[in-house]
Amino acid sequence: MNPKDKKVALISLGCDKNTVDSEKILYLIKNAGFNITTDVSEANIIIVNTCAFILDAQKESINRILEAELFKNSNCEKLIVCGCLVARNGKELSSSIPNIDLLVDINDYDKIVELIYGLYNESDFNVCDKVAPARLLSTPSHYAYVKIADGCDNFCTYCTIPKIRGRFRSRKIEEIVEECRALASGGVKELILVAQDVTRYGIDLYDEYKICDLLKELVKIDGVRWIRLHYCYPELIDDNLIELINSEDKICKYIDIPLQHVSDKILKKMNRRSSYNSICELLDKIKGQKNRISIRSSFIVGFPYETNSDFNLLKNFIEHYQLDNVGVFEYSREDGTPAYDMPHQVPSLIKKYRRKKIYNIQKKIAEKNNSQLVGQTMLCVLDDIEDDVLIMRNQYNSPQVDTVVYCQAVGDVEVGAFYEVKIVDYNQYDLIGEIIKRS
Repeated sequence: MNPKDKKVALISLGCDKNTVDSEKILYLIKNAGFNITTDVSEANIIIVNTCAFILDAQKESINRILEAELFKNSNCEKLIVCGCLVARNGKELSSSIPNIDLLVDINDYDKIVELIYGLYNESDFNVCDKVAPARLLSTPSHYAYVKIADGCDNFCTYCTIPKIRGRFRSRKIEEIVEECRALASGGVKELILVAQDVTRYGIDLYDEYKICDLLKELVKIDGVRWIRLHYCYPELIDDNLIELINSEDKICKYIDIPLQHVSDKILKKMNRRSSYNSICELLDKIKGQKNRISIRSSFIVGFPYETNSDFNLLKNFIEHYQLDNVGVFEYSREDGTPAYDMPHQVPSLIKKYRRKKIYNIQKKIAEKNNSQLVGQTMLCVLDDIEDDVLIMRNQYNSPQVDTVVYCQAVGDVEVGAFYEVKIVDYNQYDLIGEIIKRS
């Protein structure tokens, strides 16, 4: 087999941590001489990197596998499936979809080229030495997700991640810094640090939490303008981290804190380590900083035992704290988790009602927050251009999930460049601005 004669398409599903895995797989495949295509219909080899976090994600993964399977009647010679669904339901996948040629374990991604050659009954292959960051970016070239750890030790009762991904495992500081330097030298200006819990970073390697030490090394990298934190668990956000976010120019004034609930009873049932009082104390502290720090959070409604009183406490909390960005999800009953067997499961209709209620509250909060930004000038990065409309973003918003700033194209502009933008209006969740100058 000549890899130059084979086109490979990869379908990546799920979270930004999965995106990083997909980018590493693509790098290895391209480095081995295969051709990468984004057109699945012309691919000789199709790889589906699946998600299995909740039932809806499993369904989407299976649907995408079945869609890819249809191409086995045309150009597709080999169908490969990897990711969390393989770790969670590998045996069921292989028996129910026999046209899958290979299931790849999440710990075997480094062997992907060898495994592909094995599908063609060949073993003679050459792979060039890896060069950091050893990734083929699927994001716009000016930002990249950086996975600083894998797995999770929190064991929330609704979550399958520890079972799928294993215990929390940090990468070495030196390894992360090397990767980020390489990304910056390739034009990446925004580093988005991701893990299931970035605040836990380092405890398994160094016997102490090291997220602040890591950040202090990353801010030294030339070319990097923004560093963003995703998924900081509330009980591990300390004064040192808050002060570093507040004082360091390169660290975005943005923090993603997956609170999930605020009722002490529900938090205990979820096996969360925070409490209503500790959450309020933390948010008061963050909101009391000299510089505004944007807070994003996610909440689960309809968890077992959630009463109207518990829900009203959550609703009042969201109305009071006026968070910048909120995701709200109906509890998904996942087989194999402790919460699956809990009594007092909440009916689906009530979960849907509660989610819609929080959504409508947050919609009004977003409009109010945006109205207060009109007239302000802020630094924005240009993420994309669609039909002469510039899609931009400030440091208070993460790509794909938060508010954007729309501007009309004026003169020559460059995707990935930073501009001073005056906010002149808003449209519900999004802002409308005018470019003042390049920065």
